[in-house]
Amino acid sequence: MTEPEQPPIRVLLADDQRLLRHSLAIIIGATPDMVVVGQAEDGIQAVEMARRLRPDVVLMDIRMPGQDGIVATKEISACPGLDGTRILVLSMFELDEYVYGALRAGASGFLLKDTEPDELLAAVRRTHTGESLFAPAILTRLIEHYVTAPPHRNPPPPAGLTQREIEILTFVGRGLSNTEIAETLTISVKTVKTHISRLLSKLSARDRAQLVITAYDLGLVAPRAVRRPAGGT
Repeated sequence: MTEPEQPPIRVLLADDQRLLRHSLAIIIGATPDMVVVGQAEDGIQAVEMARRLRPDVVLMDIRMPGQDGIVATKEISACPGLDGTRILVLSMFELDEYVYGALRAGASGFLLKDTEPDELLAAVRRTHTGESLFAPAILTRLIEHYVTAPPHRNPPPPAGLTQREIEILTFVGRGLSNTEIAETLTISVKTVKTHISRLLSKLSARDRAQLVITAYDLGLVAPRAVRRPAGGT
């Protein structure tokens, strides 16, 4: 018996550059498992269209006239009816000063606008399924950039986290994959995934990207601890 065919991933494009939107629409439209459900030219339109169309993934530009991508991301992420919508930020620069703000606002991932089409499509799929939210190299560069920012007061870990969960949160913040965490702690990948699921629930985090931010905010990640991960899950 064959499995029922999965519906295509519904993608909303939000960018003020018409040519870029058109190019993205062609790339995504030529992919059988994806469909572009709408195109927004600013943040206000992005929020309105997201509420109306309920896309699976929003490809969100940061710098747009009127309402920028950060504000739009925050509004979409806060909308109860859009719990299943994931936002993938598009930026011209890998260390764009607005990227961290977008992640704090609820974005699930980060891509450069010069990303190869195949990598873009793979990132949309991973963002939709939650398997992986950043290319390892980009995740590491983001962590390296922000953990070297001026130190601030680190609050104690939230009550209710076990020592093992704090350990795993630290490794997630360092950019390690599930496989690398399992090897480091001599536990199974399945156990790591279970702990991460509990962390997401206890910390009210949408995804792995939010766990990275939490690890940074809690002071669990130090510049010396950052390393380039081998990749994988």
